[in-house]
Amino acid sequence: MPVMRSALATLLILSAAPALAQPRPDPDWPCAQRKVSTLGPGAVWTGPDPTQALAEWGNDTEAALLAQKIASRRLPVEEVDGLLDAFAGKLGEAEKATRLTRVFAGVFEVLNGERDKVVSGIGRYARGQRVMAERIRDEAGRISEVKTAPDVPDTKELAELETRFAWDKRIFQERSQSLTYVCEVPTLLEQRLGIIAKKIQARL
Repeated sequence: MPVMRSALATLLILSAAPALAQPRPDPDWPCAQRKVSTLGPGAVWTGPDPTQALAEWGNDTEAALLAQKIASRRLPVEEVDGLLDAFAGKLGEAEKATRLTRVFAGVFEVLNGERDKVVSGIGRYARGQRVMAERIRDEAGRISEVKTAPDVPDTKELAELETRFAWDKRIFQERSQSLTYVCEVPTLLEQRLGIIAKKIQARL
């Protein structure tokens, strides 16, 4: 009976799981945070028009290297100021706005590109979870059928069903927990982008 109760309980949990059952604008988006498919520079930047810089930042080797370095989440955001000061300190007033805007453009493309990949990955992850949830429901239903059948249950089949059910449920729960953390990544990337944008603007 413990397995039977576990199967029924899982059916209830899966039916009520907000990440899988609640209607959403995008059925493949499981996060509590609102989905923003892609960011525009204007979401974080109020400096000079970055259109040209977005097209040419990669041609400015020094600006591109700095952008890639400060965009990396391996670099503590507290260290960004020193790197920006060192870069801006070598610039003349005539070129400061242009080249710092290129640094922003590079940071924007690196972090926004990383964010786009994470958002796409979350959608694929959620679709996989939905498929697994359906499989677990089927397994729980099958266990219930075998347990309540008038004939003597096939103990081998039942044992296999229970093993598969327990394993799939465990994987599903572990993936659900991981998804909670993954859902925070786009927001963390947006926050880093916003902080760095402000730091660059402060030096214009």
